[in-house]
Amino acid sequence: MVETTEISEMEKPIPQRSKAVTIKLLLEAGVHFGHQKKRWNPRMKEFVFTQRNGIHIIDLQQSLERLQRARKFVRDLIADGGDIVFVGTKKQAQEVIEEEARRCGAYYVHRRWLGGMLTNFSTIQARIDYLVRLEDSKERGEFENLSKKEALKLEKQIFRLNQLFAGVKEMTKIPAAMFVADLNKEKIAVAEARQLGVPIVAMVDTDCNPRMVDYPIPANDDAIKSIKLVTSVMADAVIEGKAGLQPLEEVISEEEITTEESDEADLIVEEVEEEEEQSLRAPLKGEESVVEE
Repeated sequence: MVETTEISEMEKPIPQRSKAVTIKLLLEAGVHFGHQKKRWNPRMKEFVFTQRNGIHIIDLQQSLERLQRARKFVRDLIADGGDIVFVGTKKQAQEVIEEEARRCGAYYVHRRWLGGMLTNFSTIQARIDYLVRLEDSKERGEFENLSKKEALKLEKQIFRLNQLFAGVKEMTKIPAAMFVADLNKEKIAVAEARQLGVPIVAMVDTDCNPRMVDYPIPANDDAIKSIKLVTSVMADAVIEGKAGLQPLEEVISEEEITTEESDEADLIVEEVEEEEEQSLRAPLKGEESVVEE
């Protein structure tokens, strides 16, 4: 029995440091593709590298720097006992937000942000408590004593409330920070966080206002791969904060971002074909990128 216990202790998973993010990874995920020039927000000028065929190209050097800065903030916040909520209700982000938030044990909203979820938290908490009571009643078999119609009605209520509150069911206080996958889509959530002074980490595309958030990350917020990469880095930061780990680098070392690699990235950006750019922005057809209607 002693040997079995020792083996089980050794088999326990040990938190691993996440891999360092490089410009090459950002490039492969399509983080550098912005919106059409006519749709840009002038406040994003400092993050725009160039424009090609009417589409802005985001400066990946700044994206990498801002991503590492946001990562450090989230890691330190979690290490100090804080918590964070991931928000992403657009089609491209829903599955990613749920998956990464669950992986790191963070709160999340991926279906719909209800107005007042932060500013009217007591009312929202009352609905969550009601959901928990319904689930407890179902587990105890109390629904069997009800008529079929009443039981079905309560089942529908549980399903509907879980769609809204599944990711925040355990959230008993205002979160210490918020991560947003699409700044323009989540205007209500951002407004509530700003009103309460909750720090915001957000992906900002070229049509966003970076001054609305505390830690903007210049990135394509339409491509699934881009959303996945940035969200996974934030999830890694949460895991690192809980485990007390430090990432491989605070900022990628010169050995990993050489002048040659930087020049190569610029060259690839210049050689991007117009067909590829248009496919990344094709409305609701591209697998990796879907523009929100």
